[in-house]
Amino acid sequence: MDLEKHPQKPVAPAEPAGIRASDADRDRIADILREALAQGRLDAEEHAERIDSVYRAKTVGELEPLVRDLPVPGGDTSPPFAAASAQGAYGYTAEDTGTENMVAIFSSSVRKGRWRVGRRTDAFALFGNVEIDLTEALFSQRITVINATAIFGNVEIRVPQNISMRGNGTGILGNFEVDALVADDSEAPTVVVNGYSVFGNVEAKPKRGKVITDLRKHLRKYLGT
Repeated sequence: MDLEKHPQKPVAPAEPAGIRASDADRDRIADILREALAQGRLDAEEHAERIDSVYRAKTVGELEPLVRDLPVPGGDTSPPFAAASAQGAYGYTAEDTGTENMVAIFSSSVRKGRWRVGRRTDAFALFGNVEIDLTEALFSQRITVINATAIFGNVEIRVPQNISMRGNGTGILGNFEVDALVADDSEAPTVVVNGYSVFGNVEAKPKRGKVITDLRKHLRKYLGT
């Protein structure tokens, strides 16, 4: 029997393409697609298809092909998929995501009126109710993601009629319903609702009669464009 100890080979680090994508990673790619749409490099249909793929992607490798044929905003010639670091694969930190948490456990949580929407909102209802009303909100970016989870509870989302909205989720003995909206203005904000319900309800719909007036002026003012 060979009792000689052999040094263990170091485990090779995962290839960047195989690293799990973070919310910041997806937001970065969504920003690149938004700039491409504004510059006319993508039409509205191509943009919508790629955005759907962004929020379904699980790894950096799945995100890479979505912007391979597009320039990085700001004239940065470095590839958008450099190896991931402790700061995130695209240089975003947790503070950059602008995440807001809304939790209702045997209670209710409501957000409405004039407020500035962050890049991402995580809503969780357990035997409770979460209400998110975006009809008078100020959008700080063109793409806003809402992750909604309802377990024996309810998450209700209301948006203006003249923005875009799409969803991706599941109802398990419950309801997950998102009205798909496509704004006439390609620069209108987009709300993406992801999540699931278990013996509960997740519902996202436009509010009748509520619109963002002077949409282009609104976007230039609050997005700095």
